[in-house]
Amino acid sequence: MRHRWLALLWPWLCLAPLAGADERLHYPAEPMTGTSGELVVHGALDLVYARPLFEAFHARHPGIALTYRNLDTLSLHRRFLAHPDEVDVLMSSAMPWQYRLANDGHARPLASPEAEAWPAWARWRHELFAFTFEPIVMVVRRELIERFGRPESHADLLAMLERHPEALRGRVVTYDPERSGAGYGYAIQESRLTPRYWDLVAAFGGARAALATTTGEMLAGLDDGRYWLGYNLLGSYARAVADANPALEVVVPDDYALVTQRLALISRHAPHPDNARHFMDFLLGEAGQRVIAEATPLGAVHPALEGPGTATALQATHGEALRPVSLGPGLLATLDDLKRQALLTRWKREFTRTDAASP
Repeated sequence: MRHRWLALLWPWLCLAPLAGADERLHYPAEPMTGTSGELVVHGALDLVYARPLFEAFHARHPGIALTYRNLDTLSLHRRFLAHPDEVDVLMSSAMPWQYRLANDGHARPLASPEAEAWPAWARWRHELFAFTFEPIVMVVRRELIERFGRPESHADLLAMLERHPEALRGRVVTYDPERSGAGYGYAIQESRLTPRYWDLVAAFGGARAALATTTGEMLAGLDDGRYWLGYNLLGSYARAVADANPALEVVVPDDYALVTQRLALISRHAPHPDNARHFMDFLLGEAGQRVIAEATPLGAVHPALEGPGTATALQATHGEALRPVSLGPGLLATLDDLKRQALLTRWKREFTRTDAASP
């Protein structure tokens, strides 16, 4: 059963597209009174984003020797299943697999004021907590805007692709859902939101859209001008690149925009459960969430925080168009191999619809 589980996990590798292999941060304990001991955190979160968070926690608890290991999502889960007692806290953007772990009894409940106050939509029981808020976006180049206008919605994008398939031939890029876990996850969520999704897939095919496996790959092509429009990119990474390139704009569609989240849990077999609780309380508290809002592009969830880098600000700007992926049993459907094959079969059929219709 474990081998089948890991085989199904493989497509979710690209949910952490820029993560490195077994990178580490370590903060040794400083002699002092108060909280002490060790804390081991494993995550699929790049060091550039993880460092501000762990530095702030260690400044508050210098007596704790803290080790963070950054892994891709496959290695993260494989290692956890093999050695669940070596890690205290597990953080990952692979939402279905984090839910599966909690649902299967691998998570320790957190009973604290921070956990009690956490928004109900951003947690499952008191075992699994969403601590970031990352819209899935479009990225467009000025060349596209100058020629065809700025697509503000999926309807705008569909109309643009249907009217100008030849002019946009090879200039559009999106995920390949067969090779990308992120792409597959977004496809299954969008197909549930609207039947027009399949018309959009057909329009991508008509424009001979390039298919990529990671947000990083798409951003590289947008940055150097190979592509004029990228669809369904992870907004936290996209904004960092767009901020450095004035030719790029990030578009949060105003009809609907999926929101993915990174999920954290305390291992049922955590070797340092008290320190794990300290870290989770920091992660869910105003102090840790403020670090996420101000020092990373990941998006803070805490309802008391406002301004740039917060879910509150995004919701004020984009309202009900933002659709966070629900934390619940529906996530397990993405791990069903028969459902996956059925969706991929239809996706390929729709993507080649224009070819099939040609004489």
